[in-house]
Amino acid sequence: MKNIAFIGAGRMGKPMVKNLIKLGFNVDIFARSIMKVYDIISNGARYHSSIYDCARNSDVAITMLGFPKDVQEVYFATGGLLDSMKEDTYIIDMTTTSPSLAVMIHDEAAKRGIHFLDAPVTGGVSAAKEGTLSIMAAGDVEDYKICLPLFRAMGTNINYMGESGMGQHTKLANQIIIAGTIAGVCEAMAYARAEGLDMAKFLRAVSTGGAGSHQLDSAGPKILDRDFTPGFSVKHFVKDMLLAIDEARKENLDLDVLATVMSHYKKLEDDGFGENGTQTLIKYYGG
Repeated sequence: MKNIAFIGAGRMGKPMVKNLIKLGFNVDIFARSIMKVYDIISNGARYHSSIYDCARNSDVAITMLGFPKDVQEVYFATGGLLDSMKEDTYIIDMTTTSPSLAVMIHDEAAKRGIHFLDAPVTGGVSAAKEGTLSIMAAGDVEDYKICLPLFRAMGTNINYMGESGMGQHTKLANQIIIAGTIAGVCEAMAYARAEGLDMAKFLRAVSTGGAGSHQLDSAGPKILDRDFTPGFSVKHFVKDMLLAIDEARKENLDLDVLATVMSHYKKLEDDGFGENGTQTLIKYYGG
């Protein structure tokens, strides 16, 4: 399993490609514009202008796309990924998308003799660069075991979550946790600022106690520095939260905190902050 087709070499995908190349995998990439991927071509990735040419001789194809509609198009369009991969090869979708779409791809791939795993990730761009992503894989367990060397090239916290779609359910639950946590961080910082606290001292004071969290450590200093560079963008977080809300409704769950946080982020997106990082939520509180 040395020949990898990678589709979706964006902000997250590029460092993942680089880490695969570092560990000796041969990586072919598809992108609509070669100009956007010159940096990874210089690292050894081989460029193709069509999905078919990128994937047809690969042992494994990995997708890291933006939205469910992108996943649907890449997999099911004529000349797309399912048309391009040979029998007894492997496809891994690392996009955060809907669990039902993951099951649909798994079932269609199985009809064609292709193995499929849904394996969304968390950790953001920094973890993608460092090769320390958390990976939540699902599908047939034997396929997972075979693909472990690939996962280990990109991540450190790698877990098998069960049958197809369970990786996506795990990622959506992860995003529910983040939604409540980042909102708590922003509300606390808005309160601390309004009460006249020294904000740097405030972050130090609470960072190692019960309020400590990755979101506090990551977002807090960026908020102080007015740094809204995306580690993970508002528009993609809105997409993930909407997916989680849709799945919760199917189970008759009312996730009030998630719905409230999503509405705040949707306003930010509507106000033109969709490309900003999730720490931009502080703007909702006047920060």
